[in-house]
Amino acid sequence: QVQLVESGGGLVQAGGSLRLSCAASGNVDSINTLGWFRQAPGKQRELVATITRPDWIYYSSDRKNYADSVKGRFTISRDNAKNTVYLQMNSLKPEDTAVYYCNAQQRAGTIYWGQGTQVTVSS
Repeated sequence: QVQLVESGGGLVQAGGSLRLSCAASGNVDSINTLGWFRQAPGKQRELVATITRPDWIYYSSDRKNYADSVKGRFTISRDNAKNTVYLQMNSLKPEDTAVYYCNAQQRAGTIYWGQGTQVTVSS
C-alpha cells in the first residue's frame, strides 16, 4: 500500500507561481513513477507531468514527461530522501485552474491517488 498526501494548492493571480508537494508513505520502494494529474470542472482528469525512476538499462536518470499545455511553465522533481514529488508551476493561467492529484504507479502496475488539492488562478 502507498499513501499520498498533497499540499501547496491555493489561489493565485495569472502570471503567478505555486509549488505543489506530494509526500508518499508506505511501500515507497515499489513506486516506479510519480506524477501529477488535474481535473477541471466538467472535464476529464488529464495528465500534467510524470517522473519515472531510471531503469539503468536504457535510462540512467529520471525521465520526465509533460503535457504540451504546461511545457516550459511547470517543472516536476522528486526528493528521494523525503519520498516527495514536487510540481513547480510558473506563469500560471486561468485555464490551469483545477483540482490537482498526485499519482503513484508501482512496478507491478497498481496505481494510487492522493486526495487532491485545489489550484485556482484568477485573471
